[in-house]
Amino acid sequence: MKYVLGIDLGTSGTKTVLFNQEGVAIASATVEYPMYQPHNGWAEQDPADWWHAAVETIKAVLAKSQVNKDDVVSLGISGQMHGLVMLDENNEVLRPSIIWCDQRTAKECDEIHEKVGKDKLIAITANPALTGFTLSKILWVRNNEPDVYAKCRHILLPKDYVRFMLTGDYATEVSDASGMQLLDVPNRCWSDELLQILDIDKSMLAKVYESCEVTGHVSESAAALTGLSPKTLVVGGAGDNAAAAVGTGVVEDGKAFVTIGTSGVVFAHTDKLAIDPQGRVHTFCCAVPGAWHVMGVTQGAGLSLKWFRDNFCAAEKEAAAQMGIDPYELTNKEAAQSPIGSNKLVYAPYLMGERTPHLDPDCRGMFFGLSAMHTRRDLLRAVMEGVTFSQMDSLSVLSEMGVAPETMLACGGGGKSPLWRQMLADVFNLPVATTVNTEGPALGVAILAGVGAGLYQSVPEACRAMIKRNPAQEPIAENVPLYAKVYEVYKKLYQANKELFKDLAAL
Repeated sequence: MKYVLGIDLGTSGTKTVLFNQEGVAIASATVEYPMYQPHNGWAEQDPADWWHAAVETIKAVLAKSQVNKDDVVSLGISGQMHGLVMLDENNEVLRPSIIWCDQRTAKECDEIHEKVGKDKLIAITANPALTGFTLSKILWVRNNEPDVYAKCRHILLPKDYVRFMLTGDYATEVSDASGMQLLDVPNRCWSDELLQILDIDKSMLAKVYESCEVTGHVSESAAALTGLSPKTLVVGGAGDNAAAAVGTGVVEDGKAFVTIGTSGVVFAHTDKLAIDPQGRVHTFCCAVPGAWHVMGVTQGAGLSLKWFRDNFCAAEKEAAAQMGIDPYELTNKEAAQSPIGSNKLVYAPYLMGERTPHLDPDCRGMFFGLSAMHTRRDLLRAVMEGVTFSQMDSLSVLSEMGVAPETMLACGGGGKSPLWRQMLADVFNLPVATTVNTEGPALGVAILAGVGAGLYQSVPEACRAMIKRNPAQEPIAENVPLYAKVYEVYKKLYQANKELFKDLAAL
């Protein structure tokens, strides 16, 4: 039996999982690390923490599994996207990594749009300039820490720093590189035009591979640290969402997944390039060679329900603790007792501003239609419905672009709720299923590793062999038009309050 390793480098920790070639998880381990916020809106991490976590988790899964190291034929790394790692001529890290959720680069985003032009930027990179992306971080360092920038010889993404430490190779792959905003996304290569306009030295950027291509192998020194064989291959891997797509089998036209975690994502595969000229959704190269994915993001998805639970559901939390169950089991039961439409109560989930489809940092959450008749169960259901409608906003933009999924996978904490999955099925009017294996991104990059090692001929073939699905929840026919009426009201809330949001922000 051959084995493949999936390393998932997240924001709170790194999880490594060893799989056999049939997709069964043999052993897993997680090591957590801190995030630093030296100023309001800043977010940084120490790349050494990622490397330490990778070494420790690889050693742990090899020890737990007792698998012969020579049978671990390949590995892939999934990573938090957009983080900036800068190395000097001696490959020493020059400063802490500025990670994806850092918000310091608003001026640099304006600089990019001014120098490049927003329309040209979207045509090349498929996205407008955003504070989360790597390019604005590079310019921030150049503008604010010129001594650091002058010493920089290599720019890497978080997972690609761990790859460098494992292999000694400066390499990236198309899905993660798409989020740097320096990649020509239609042509899957660095944009010489952008680099010239912005005066960035191309030699600092890593070589770009497809996600399932072999980029190197484990070095002798890394093998000694981790317990892996120097023969173990390392493939391109993928950014976190692209890896999750592979890990759920969303690798062919007509397939999509919806994630309700802290934020929410609607992610669809497309074999044909599709770019929204308004920049409401992200188009990136996906982990399948020659294909792309389109992704809409809701900032306050699961965050909305957690906020409501933590502030207004003390009784449910206390009862759940006594019963030894998850508090969400009780809140789900309460929400299920309220009818569709939550007795004419509509929630807008803009607790953290919004990305898709509004790209508005000033919009704020609201309960619309609140009256004395409403109870906590109505508010709970309204929150779940409002988040579902926000996901429908993303799906609607995808539909405008000609990307029309036929099936939907549900992921994240919200995807575990049968009530929430049924809402999604009814609002989307699509069957919604879950996968048996819940390892997500780690399984995704392990599948890519299997393709790179020749265990499978293609990513879709590997997914069919390694991923199992639970039966889907079908839309309930009579529910579909009921939700559609409420959604029509929901869609009007943002436009009706757009100017008021600005007035509120200015107070």
